Amino acid sequence: MASAPSTASRSPETANQNSGSASPQPTVDVTAVTTRDDFLLELGQTLDGQAGVRPVDTLDAALEALAGGKRAQILVIDTRALPNVRAAVDAALTRAPGTLVLVFAESSSEKQVGAALKGSKVFAVLPTPVDPRKTQAVFEGAIAEALAAKAAAPARSAAPAAELSIGAFRPAAAAPEADAGGAGPQGKSGKMLLIAAAVAAVAAAAAAGYWYFTRGSAASAPVAAAAAPASSAPATAPPASEPAGAATSEAAADDSLVQGKVDELLEKARAAMHERRFTEPAGDNALLYYRSAAAADASNGEARDGLQRVAGVLAGRFDEAMGGARFDEAAQTLANFKAAAPTDARVAAMEQKLYSATISRALADGNPERAAALVRQAQAAGAASPEQLARWRADIGRRVEDAKVARLAGLVEDRIHDGKLTDPDDSAKSYLQQLLATAPANPATPRVQHELGTAYLRKAREAALAKNSAEQDRWLNEARGAGMKPADILAFQRDLTNARQKAAQAESERTVQLARERIRDGRLTDPAQDSAAFYLTQLQTSDPASASLAEAGRELAGKLLERARTAIAAGKSADADIAQAKRWGADPKDLAAVQQAQSAPKGAAALDAATLAAGLKRLRAPPPEYPQSALAQKVSGSVTVQFTVDVKGEPRDVHVIEATPPGVFDRAALDAIKRWRYAPVVVNGTAVEVPVKALVRFELPK
Repeated sequence: MASAPSTASRSPETANQNSGSASPQPTVDVTAVTTRDDFLLELGQTLDGQAGVRPVDTLDAALEALAGGKRAQILVIDTRALPNVRAAVDAALTRAPGTLVLVFAESSSEKQVGAALKGSKVFAVLPTPVDPRKTQAVFEGAIAEALAAKAAAPARSAAPAAELSIGAFRPAAAAPEADAGGAGPQGKSGKMLLIAAAVAAVAAAAAAGYWYFTRGSAASAPVAAAAAPASSAPATAPPASEPAGAATSEAAADDSLVQGKVDELLEKARAAMHERRFTEPAGDNALLYYRSAAAADASNGEARDGLQRVAGVLAGRFDEAMGGARFDEAAQTLANFKAAAPTDARVAAMEQKLYSATISRALADGNPERAAALVRQAQAAGAASPEQLARWRADIGRRVEDAKVARLAGLVEDRIHDGKLTDPDDSAKSYLQQLLATAPANPATPRVQHELGTAYLRKAREAALAKNSAEQDRWLNEARGAGMKPADILAFQRDLTNARQKAAQAESERTVQLARERIRDGRLTDPAQDSAAFYLTQLQTSDPASASLAEAGRELAGKLLERARTAIAAGKSADADIAQAKRWGADPKDLAAVQQAQSAPKGAAALDAATLAAGLKRLRAPPPEYPQSALAQKVSGSVTVQFTVDVKGEPRDVHVIEATPPGVFDRAALDAIKRWRYAPVVVNGTAVEVPVKALVRFELPK
């Protein structure tokens, strides 16, 4: 009679047979606390029929629905619908302790929500908008865990884990009753063993998925993390010392036997070997028939030889599966190998090789809990030496510490980037303190410590440039507290000095530029707070050694003397301009000439401008150049220009007072008049300045 189906490896001989089989998937009740229709739509599309979603608006309504449910329960909380998510989670887990809770938070606040729920029994915190791939993988693990929790109690009472052995070879005395189609007590027990094994596999998947999505690396593929433990879980429950849901690299061989005459069993075994049905399909394969024949006649040489030949095939398959990193297949092949040749010397080496590979895979996947469970299983099975076990544990310890260090270092760097340097609970400083307490000797610790110290110094520099000494001292103290060395502080001081010098230089250049603009606009001393004299006075106070100060001062002095000459010629006082010109470094000769004109007989000063202008004699007057653009457009016009002829007969302070058309001939007229020269006007033996107004015409050639 055929035995119960086995957990066969994915060998070519069974690929087609298994393709059509599928078991119905149990359902769970999903209650979602949300007020957002878009969230419900996204969630429903992601679940894609795995479970129905029951939306409610309040937590009380959700708890009422959970209380009446008969299936496994999953509670989904949309944080946008609740003001205090931690209180809601605590209330849900208190009133419905068997419920599995998933929390969805906006991407921008996902980390803050995760921190608020730290220490709670929330299965996972996921982002909104919903990430379909990640959410679907988490739900697979959540559904598996909810179902496992619902079924765990009856499954454990039906078959204690200690009764399940890996790859056991059933003695012949047990065969008749066990193989009677499951009708006797042992047949019922076998069914219960399979149920317990299925529950253990589901629990393994759920536990691995929970660890991965709440504490594992977010960069790894979530679907693989949630699904891999289920496929590699044993067909038997873990030992009582293992935590619930621990993954294992072992698999169970089909240890059932079939009844029949030895010759008939050997004939079937030969046919199966010829057709390469070494371990598949279940109930009709060479391994089953040879084992059954050997159980019926332990001295039968062909049965023993057949088992050795099957073992040889399986040894090759094991190596092939290991080479392709198909560890689930390798584990099943090893279980079958042990069933075929339990005393073979290769078993120990194959077990250690498989454990080494699966532990390395778990560590590479960022799953140290699974790796630790595998080490404990290897120790319990005697599959590794004490030295190897110690090496594995040391490697796991390093990986766990490295993962924690990487997480804390990343938090420090993120908070530096966000500018959250010293907040009490969620800052670069708080996470650095945790890192220093956890792994002070890890290379990442001094690196991020220096990054934070550098960030403190940047803040101190900003405060110093803003002339906020209190803030500057505060940030310098933070930098020292973060471990910045005296040499770093000294380098900061030098950098700050250079920055201040550059800032002062930039400010001086800006002030000089403002002063020159005011000189050009004729705002020499007025208005009081926005004149050339005002800005140069500021510069004289802030940077008396500025090279630009003397040059700009002389430029201002020259303009002041020009204005003084005009005032004297008009019979007005020029004392203020003369004093300002002297202050800003006027040329002594020019200053003396103006002072002499100031002291000339009043009669000379009293002469009106028209009289003085009438006495002017122009010595040179080159005509203006006709602008090409105006000539091309056949435009004519005129410009009225006002200026002062100084004591040397040269035009000064030349500017346009009227132009027709505006802006067309202005520059040509100014350039021409600046080249004009006059004979100095002498009054009572003293040369005086003369204000002049001239009209320059631009006429098209005929």
